Amino acid sequence: MKKKLNCILLVDDDHEDNFYHEIIIKKMDITNSIQVARNGLEALDFLKKENQVIPELIFLDVNMPKMNGWEFLEEYKNLNPNQKAKITIVMLTTSGNPDDIKKAENIADVNGYRSKPLSVEMLTEILNTHFQDYL
Repeated sequence: MKKKLNCILLVDDDHEDNFYHEIIIKKMDITNSIQVARNGLEALDFLKKENQVIPELIFLDVNMPKMNGWEFLEEYKNLNPNQKAKITIVMLTTSGNPDDIKKAENIADVNGYRSKPLSVEMLTEILNTHFQDYL
């Protein structure tokens, strides 16, 4: 890679999934920082913090307590442009529900819909698609 992403944000309430996904991301050495939010509310709080490093890539789960992925996306579209910057959002979930896939395809802020777990191949494909400047 020419340069690393500044930050990847994992938005998922499953500790084991986050742990595994962090291992994959660290193994690939593609980011300076990995942050974790356990639900959509924590993710929004993270994005709204002053002087916060804005993630270039968010992996967003669908099913979470307090605020799920769909609710997060509803609130996300109301953030100011500086808080959203140029963030790529990939839904990363166990839900293979065709309705969820179709719903994600119709949301402008969503750049992909993938099934857990994250893999080196999947992450490489996402980088090739959305982060050519970093390769």
